[in-house]
Amino acid sequence: MTVQGTPTQAIRGPVVTFRGDPFKDGLDATMVYESDAIVAFGDGKVTHFGPADKVKAQLPDSVQVRDYGKDSLITAGFLDSHVHFPQTPMIAAFGEQLLDWLNKYTFPTERKYADKAFASSVAKTFLAEQLKNGTTTSCIYCTVFPQSVDALFEEAERLNMRISAGKVLMNRNAPDYLLDTTNSGYDDSKALIRKWHNRGRLMYCITPRFAPTSTPDQLQSAGELWDEFPDCFMQTHVSENVDEVEWVKSLFPDRKGYLDVYDHHKLCRPRAVFGHGIHLTEEELGTMHTTGSAISHCPTSNFFLGSGYLDIYRAMRADRPVRVGLGTDLGAGTSFSILLTLNEAYKAAQLNRQKLTGAQGLYLATRGTAHAMYIEDKVGSIAPGMEADIVVLDMKSTPIIDYRMQFVEDIHEALFVQMTLGDDRAVQATYVAGKLQHERPSIH
Repeated sequence: MTVQGTPTQAIRGPVVTFRGDPFKDGLDATMVYESDAIVAFGDGKVTHFGPADKVKAQLPDSVQVRDYGKDSLITAGFLDSHVHFPQTPMIAAFGEQLLDWLNKYTFPTERKYADKAFASSVAKTFLAEQLKNGTTTSCIYCTVFPQSVDALFEEAERLNMRISAGKVLMNRNAPDYLLDTTNSGYDDSKALIRKWHNRGRLMYCITPRFAPTSTPDQLQSAGELWDEFPDCFMQTHVSENVDEVEWVKSLFPDRKGYLDVYDHHKLCRPRAVFGHGIHLTEEELGTMHTTGSAISHCPTSNFFLGSGYLDIYRAMRADRPVRVGLGTDLGAGTSFSILLTLNEAYKAAQLNRQKLTGAQGLYLATRGTAHAMYIEDKVGSIAPGMEADIVVLDMKSTPIIDYRMQFVEDIHEALFVQMTLGDDRAVQATYVAGKLQHERPSIH
């Protein structure tokens, strides 16, 4: 048991968290499981964590312990490293692959975000759905309109969520009504960084949409902006779709490949999060390793758009491991649920003749994605001193899961059942910086 700070509240139940990377060092050395534990928190951070009988004796009499019971599971809040909040109104859009899907559905929808009131209404729905699904931190795309960024950050600030987000940079190969210019994109982004970055728990993410929608000078401008504000994040897309990869080759004939477009403009470095990366070459994966860049694995979206499926074991290969996080990629992704996303990640692994255990999946959803985003010192684990972003799962959330759980033999099988059969109904409670921000109505 470890202690740090003065608690004001506490919760009790089984806990799973991670103190390292099970893909690298194995589950025995990295997974922490307590069948009956107390997690206490105060001032937004975890103060105590350990076996319930030991922690209870350390708590002040004034701290009441909320017991979620033996059928719960307490873990760190989920992280989503790649998601588009403006696409919430067009989730489940029928019938197209990536490039046609953008033109038919995405761009017309994003036009509406010139209206700040509309953007604010979507931001409220988007973040409420994230909390309902146990997601407490995300790397989020806004639109080309600065007011869409303001709308999202305003709502996240109200909820005290730790998010990274930014204005899309896009000055070509999109409808005129969505284009910025190299200068306006730089100026708008710089103003937004000064307004929002490191304001409370908010973090700014420089956001060129993807190479085809930015000219070389805009990508260069993005790299220069990042040099000015090096503790910001950067997000974009890479090697999602084979037609997209060929298009990039035709647009940037002087570059060795898709990733080299970004690397040439100094956009491959720590805190760079590249969505998808399905079709990266071995040389490109080596570049991601040496630059400290990360891939966001978005299997739900990849299957929905017919893009393919990432081999995470190839990406994380021991001799040149690339950081890999998990992403829903809403709205090509079809659910806010990290559990449903893990279900698809398991299938992607199977198609690559690999296996993804329940515990490995939970690591990806928590500390693994925090590691990919370089914020594992803040969120993604339950330990004293960490920010108190916590999700409480109901391990018997539906009749069939309740029935199936009668037959599980250990915590590992139980976690696999949850990531295969679970969804938002499994999320009993979501705490953000120690404050209860979502509580599911009783279903029993």
